[in-house]
Amino acid sequence: MIRAIRASKTAAEERAVVRKECAAIRASINENDQDYRHRDLAKLMFIHMLGYPTHFGQMECLKLIASPGFPEKRIGYLGLMLLLDERQEVLMLVTNSLKQDLNHTNQYIVGLALCALGNICSAEMARDLAPEVERLLQFRDPNIRKKAALCAIRIIRKVPDLSENFTNPAAALLKEKHHGVLITGVHLCTEICKVSSEALEYFRKKCTVGLVKTLRDIANSPYSPEYDVAGITDPFLHIRLLKLLRILGQGDADASDCMNDILAQVASKTESNKNAGNAILYECVQTIMSIEENGGLRVLAINILGKFLSNRDNNIRYVALNMLMRALTVDSQAVQRHRATILECVKDSDASIQKRALELIYLLVNENNVKPLAKELIEYLEVSEQDFKEDLTAKICSIVEKFSPEKIWYIDQMLKVLSEAGNYVKEDVWHALIVVITNAPDLHGYSVRALYRALLTSSEQETLVRVAIWCIGEYADLLVNNAGMLDLEDPITVTESDAVDIVETTIKHHISDVTTKAMALIALLKISSRFPSCSERVKSIIGQNKGSFVLELQQRSLEFSSVIQKHQNIRSSLVERMPVLDEATFSGRRAGSLPAAVSTSGKSPLSIPNGVAKAAAPLVDLLDMSSDDSIAPTSSSANYLQDLLGVDLMQPSTQPGTMNPSKAGADILLDLLSIGSPPSVQNGSTNGDLLASIDAISSTSPPAPSSMMDLLDGFGPTPPTSEDKGPVYPSIVAFESSTLKIEFNFTKQPDNPQSTDIVASFANLTPNVYTDFLFQAAVPKFLQLHLDPASSNTIPANGNIKQTMRVTNSQHGKKPIVMRMRVGYKIDGKDVLEEGQINNFPREL
Repeated sequence: MIRAIRASKTAAEERAVVRKECAAIRASINENDQDYRHRDLAKLMFIHMLGYPTHFGQMECLKLIASPGFPEKRIGYLGLMLLLDERQEVLMLVTNSLKQDLNHTNQYIVGLALCALGNICSAEMARDLAPEVERLLQFRDPNIRKKAALCAIRIIRKVPDLSENFTNPAAALLKEKHHGVLITGVHLCTEICKVSSEALEYFRKKCTVGLVKTLRDIANSPYSPEYDVAGITDPFLHIRLLKLLRILGQGDADASDCMNDILAQVASKTESNKNAGNAILYECVQTIMSIEENGGLRVLAINILGKFLSNRDNNIRYVALNMLMRALTVDSQAVQRHRATILECVKDSDASIQKRALELIYLLVNENNVKPLAKELIEYLEVSEQDFKEDLTAKICSIVEKFSPEKIWYIDQMLKVLSEAGNYVKEDVWHALIVVITNAPDLHGYSVRALYRALLTSSEQETLVRVAIWCIGEYADLLVNNAGMLDLEDPITVTESDAVDIVETTIKHHISDVTTKAMALIALLKISSRFPSCSERVKSIIGQNKGSFVLELQQRSLEFSSVIQKHQNIRSSLVERMPVLDEATFSGRRAGSLPAAVSTSGKSPLSIPNGVAKAAAPLVDLLDMSSDDSIAPTSSSANYLQDLLGVDLMQPSTQPGTMNPSKAGADILLDLLSIGSPPSVQNGSTNGDLLASIDAISSTSPPAPSSMMDLLDGFGPTPPTSEDKGPVYPSIVAFESSTLKIEFNFTKQPDNPQSTDIVASFANLTPNVYTDFLFQAAVPKFLQLHLDPASSNTIPANGNIKQTMRVTNSQHGKKPIVMRMRVGYKIDGKDVLEEGQINNFPREL
């Protein structure tokens, strides 16, 4: 049969041979042919190993086991172990045969039964046959004792409660001279200690000294050919003894003291030029690290691991790195001595060793060694393989940020990383770099010049381009004027035209994505204000994107062109430098320890009375309503455009029916105008608002394309007012000053209790005409706000206009509606800004 199967050239031929043989075996089974039963079962085992079904032969195994002869029983037990497992119900029928064979006078039949029981023992069989196995642990023949110990291990794993029955017999096995019995006895004791704390204490008191003596005798024993492996006497027994000693010494000072000397002897005298010796040394190191405190031994163990790192075998180096990571928590100073060797492992050709060594180096870094380690890692970053760059870059950035001794060093290292592997740097990392730069006024000039130089040579690194473009937009005047020069840098000649050139190149570069191009457009808008002589050229470059197929770029191009052409008087205020971004706030938000919107003010929260006007604050304060209704005051200037654009916001949660910006658009560091995020789309048209990244900050346009709103040019026609469909709630005075009064009227639709329709009435309390009227509002993340255009952008003297809005409260019934509002208008060409908080909404809304 075997010859025919091996001669088959195709799988079909093999299946045909197997089918034929199976048919013959079935016929033989049906005929109850006892002479050929063991041959048929041998064939079935071979067929089973080929993967074909052989369940029809299971009962034949039981018949052979019940046979009186040793050859039949041997084939029967072999078939039992191969063809059945502990989940088979038919296995219940073999328990009685096993019990009889365990009590058989022929020790070879007893051995067969023990082997079978050790391989397929179930919990029920373990309970039934445990007494027989316990008795056989004291059998006269060492081979039976050895097999009984292995079978007892299986029984204890299946039924841990039976461990107490084997404790004393297992302890007796530890005194054996026969290595085969001794190693199985040690293994049995180890398993018992894992499942029984009482047995563990018993072995600590009764067996620790004996185990130490046994290990010493084996370590000092002369050459014995019977047990010698590569010049070491029975390394397998060495390892088993060390594992048991580790369990006994863990958490027990007395047992640890008892084994210190022998562990030092094994660690210092075992040969390390053979694999067997290295296996013993590794197990010895694990034992030393696990038992109670002994500083000298641990230093010795870590030095052994240091030698392992110099081994040519990758497996040995890998396990050494694993152990050193565990040793760091025990003795970091001893591990630090092998820092140079570990650093070399980072440069290894094996990917597994690279990653493990990098993780270990990351844990070794501290304030004292961060500079040399970061230097080595960055130098290796230049030549590392592409697959490894991402992990290496992430670790370098984390190290530099966490242990940076000074800001200029941090900026220098991050620039090197951005220049070498900027495409692997994550968003929050380069965001953090910008935060650090904004918080270092004396380094603004140095940073923008360094980034300009880097951009000239590494323009293919997308992240570097973004950071450089952001800084050029903010600090272009410092770049051109060489302001803030440090002693360590060389002067650089950059003209206004050069600054515009490099931004224009970024916009036109084929690999620049939408986010980068949008950042470049904003940088150009800022440059046009910093350098009036370049306004026309900037206007031309921005205008080239008016027909862009990318809606984000098209919208920004149209808006920025409008700013340059029609709103010269507010452009300088609009593009003033970003306020300093709070590092602690940003770091806390990255760690997830702060709410999404927090105040940038260091002052304590102060409740503002409803409707009381206050100095304009950054919109981060305007939206800081996630935890309470108080608003933190700020000392920023009264220019509302600067405040509106200099914001620090997180992305609001997405609600049905709205299309929020991408995650990049929600972050302050994608620049002033939510770069990289598509504008919100509602009612089938695009929102023309500059503040597209802020959830419902300003009105959306009505469906008709011709009535698209322009924030800077006014509003389109008034859409039809929807009729009331729900109960009427009492009106409130949302805001009142000497010049303006705002009233809110509420309606709710019965089938949608989360939504509230609000009609705002704006009353002019003066004899003057208000022009360019603009109402803006902001709400916390649990609210969604939709503003329709006002009925007019001009309020006549002592007249009024109306504007409708809808607020959706996702926490309806749990949290009340709160809102920050801002109103801007002109009186005789003079800008007026009024601002307040509305917190007297009816609770039932």
